[in-house]
Amino acid sequence: MLEIEIARGKDRDVIYGMRHDVYAEELGQHTPNTTGRLTDGLDERNVYFVARKGSEIAGFISVTPPGLGSYSVEKYVPREDLPLTFDDGLYEVRLLTVHPSHRGAIIAALLMYAAFRWIESHGGSQIVAIGRKEVLDNYLMLGMHPLGHTIESGRVTFELLSASVEELRQNLADRERGLRLLERSCHWSMTMPFFPVSDCYHGGAFFDAIGARFDDLDRRDEIINADVLDAWFPPAPQVVESLRAHLPWLLATSPPTQCEGMVEAIADARDVPIQSILPGAGSSDLIYLAFREWLDPDAHVLILDPTYGEYAHVLERVVGCRVDRFPLHRADNYVVQTDQLAEWLDRDYDLIALVNPNSPTGISIARPQLESLLREVDPATRVWIDETYVDYAGEEQSLERFAVTQENVMVCKSMSKAYGLSGVRAAYLCGAPHLLEALRAATPPWCVSLPAQLAAVGALASPEYYRGRYKETAALRDEMARDLTDRLDLTCVPGVANFLLCHLPETGPTAASLVRRCRERGLYIRDVSNMGLEMGDRAVRIAVKDRETNQRMIEIVSQSM
Repeated sequence: MLEIEIARGKDRDVIYGMRHDVYAEELGQHTPNTTGRLTDGLDERNVYFVARKGSEIAGFISVTPPGLGSYSVEKYVPREDLPLTFDDGLYEVRLLTVHPSHRGAIIAALLMYAAFRWIESHGGSQIVAIGRKEVLDNYLMLGMHPLGHTIESGRVTFELLSASVEELRQNLADRERGLRLLERSCHWSMTMPFFPVSDCYHGGAFFDAIGARFDDLDRRDEIINADVLDAWFPPAPQVVESLRAHLPWLLATSPPTQCEGMVEAIADARDVPIQSILPGAGSSDLIYLAFREWLDPDAHVLILDPTYGEYAHVLERVVGCRVDRFPLHRADNYVVQTDQLAEWLDRDYDLIALVNPNSPTGISIARPQLESLLREVDPATRVWIDETYVDYAGEEQSLERFAVTQENVMVCKSMSKAYGLSGVRAAYLCGAPHLLEALRAATPPWCVSLPAQLAAVGALASPEYYRGRYKETAALRDEMARDLTDRLDLTCVPGVANFLLCHLPETGPTAASLVRRCRERGLYIRDVSNMGLEMGDRAVRIAVKDRETNQRMIEIVSQSM
């Protein structure tokens, strides 16, 4: 398999020799010399990337970074005639070369892509290149466009090309399927990942209003943060009192190394063995830990569509797996048709990830039905059940006790949304000890802060408080759904969690427009158009708040429609 990497120092002699063979002997662009090497004044600072096949260099490409005072294109076209901005963002791609015995589109394409990713990851904004006529398609496929200058040199015809990094990024985004195939054709040993890893958007845009550095926290009462799904109620009084009474000590003291007390409290509350619990700093922490430990780019994974965006992000962008999406349909209110899902489960997946209740739909699969389905899954296929919102559906709906008896089922349980602890980040995995063994070894000490451990223990000791809040949440959710439907003609999906998925009327604003207008009035809701194939451009998700805030939200949405 080809290896794509930055050239090592010892590779330079081979590269310079290949340059001589191709550009002097084969193409006549330069006069052959007795050293059999071809180099120039830019090489000391140029960066080379190579395609290596075994121990042999099959091809290379070079990048000239800014700051050297000149670019090789200036040998052919004066700087003043180039429609370029010569600043710290301008990089030149040059010398795309493949050894005659290895010529083919794959090596050239991989080298071009490697040069682009290196430039992109180093903050480049503009790329210039001269492309030989014979390999011009590789430059055009990347997204570069001719500047109208043709250059003759020896027996070679070059075309001068340029593009902004943003143009190339957008062009390549439309070619993701081809890039996935390209990725599988090589061993990518570059210092940056094959695909740029952007953050997964989770909402939380309301911090734009109060300041990410917390400069204007007093504004928190003026805005409504319904674009994330934090609990509308405070943590249990016991939690707040303990934190308030001991805060200086909690902030200054190292926590129990392996969260021993928190783990015991979880095991007691859930009636599962201590060995079946693995703590983490929020569910995202556990998702990243487990999936990167269990999976690699050859893995095949099944998720729901729509579902929580973190899963597709980690699986596709971070791990690089092949991901199938089981479609949920608006006509069915996004209910998971388990008989159809059962047919998909025979496809030899390495992992099946189900969010239950699902987000952004709020729809839940009843525990008996889900347990029956999971008993039919091949034991070699891991099953991940995300129960972030299950307490709103009823604590009896959790699969925790079922999971600890199974060979392949893991429950991921966040304590953020149901316990009012989003700010301290506490979560855990629950499953058979053998599933947790490798993850436990990869978990760092002190993974959950001391304030979070104390808050989690206190919350688990206050079940009656939270049961009352879940009942209130259900009543507030149903009341808000009626108002949104009757007053604003929104279609609300009948979910069971602390939020509503709403489809806007076809004659009004799109989700993006409504979100923008609501923000101007201090309300932050979530446009979920990108969370599933059937979402369309008129779907929003709104967190449930207290009754007064819910009425404020409805008024703002009404004014923004």
